[in-house]
Amino acid sequence: MGLSVGIVGLPNVGKSTLFNALTKRQQAAAENYPFCTIEPNSAVVEVADPRVDKLAEMAKSAQVIRATVEFTDIAGLVKGASKGEGLGNKFLANIRECDAILHVVRCFENDDIIHVREGGSKSAPIDPVGDAEVIETELALADLEQLQRRYERIRKEAQAKPALRPEAEACAALVKHLEEGKPVRSFPRADGDPILPVLRELNFLTDKKVIFCANVADDNVTGEGNPHVEALRSYAAAQGCALTVVCAQMEADLAGLSDAEAKEFLESYGLKESSLERTIALAYETLGLASFLTAGPKEARAWTFRRGWKAPKCAGVIHTDFEKGFIRAQVVSYDDYVKYGGEAGAREHGVLRPEGKEYEMRDGDVVEFMFN
Repeated sequence: MGLSVGIVGLPNVGKSTLFNALTKRQQAAAENYPFCTIEPNSAVVEVADPRVDKLAEMAKSAQVIRATVEFTDIAGLVKGASKGEGLGNKFLANIRECDAILHVVRCFENDDIIHVREGGSKSAPIDPVGDAEVIETELALADLEQLQRRYERIRKEAQAKPALRPEAEACAALVKHLEEGKPVRSFPRADGDPILPVLRELNFLTDKKVIFCANVADDNVTGEGNPHVEALRSYAAAQGCALTVVCAQMEADLAGLSDAEAKEFLESYGLKESSLERTIALAYETLGLASFLTAGPKEARAWTFRRGWKAPKCAGVIHTDFEKGFIRAQVVSYDDYVKYGGEAGAREHGVLRPEGKEYEMRDGDVVEFMFN
C-alpha cells in the first residue's frame, strides 16, 4: 500500500512551489496568478529511510526499494468552488481517493504576490484562519451536495423498503451535521452503524485526515514568533488536526542540490531535515502508518502498513498469497538486526523469533514470512 496526499489551498499560497520542491521535479507551473495549475499534477516520491540503506549494505542487496508517497496538486480553490467558481470544483474529484489532505495556507507577507480571496482576483490582507475556513467550507459544501443526492434517493427507496430506513435516518443526521458547519470526520460512528457503508462509498473530503501546512518566508523558516503561524496552529488544534511549517521557496531552492549540498544548505538554516521528510513523517503519524522491512540478496525493501495490523495482514501487503497461506513470521527488530550483524547473528543471540497469526507488527521489524 502506498500513501497518497492531496494538496489544496487558495491560489497563490505556494502550493505549486511546494509541490515542485516536494517532488524535486519542476512539473507544476508556479506563476504569480490564480489558476496557473489547470491539470492536477501527481508525482510519486520515495520516502527517505536510512534503515533500508543499512539493511541493503548488510545483506549485500542488489536493489533498494523504498516506501512511496503520491502527491497530487490541484488547482487553487476559491470561495464558490463547490458550485463551480474558478476551476476548483472540477478537481475536487481528484483528491477524493487520497488518504490525507495537505492544506497549504499562506503565512508570509509579500506585496508582490496577490493574496487571493473573494472571486479569485482581488488582493486581500494575510488572514490564515480566514483562508483555511474558505477551503474547509468549500470541501464541506462539496460533501453536502454529494450526500444530499444520496439521501434523496435512499429516502424515496426507504418508503417501499423499510430495511433502508436506518440508512436514510443516518444520512439525514449527517446532512444536519454538515449544515451546522461540522466536518464529516467529527460525525460519531461505531461498528455496525448504517452510516458506515455511506462513508466508505462516498469518500467524503472532510472525512479525511488534514495536515495544515503553514507556508512561511525564508527569513524565518521555522515560523517561530510568526503571528500568522500561531493563529493557524490554534485553528488546526481546535479542528483536531496536525500542523507543519514549511518554507516552500527554500525547499524549491533545495530541490536542485546534491545530497551533500542539501545537507549543508539545511544546516545553514539550523534544520536537520527537509520539509518533504518532515511532512511525510507527519502524514505517517497522522494516518497511523509504519514500515516493516525485508532484506536479502535480491533486494532490501520498506513496506507500509497500518499500526495495529497483525502479521498475516502485513504479509498480504507483499502478496495476497502470503496472507492466505500464512504459517508464521520470522521477526527481529531493526536495532537487533544491526547490533548482531544480520539474520545469522540475531538467531545466534536468540533475538530472531517466530511469531504467529496474533503478532502485531511493529515499525522497523525485519521480517521473513513463511507461507503455504
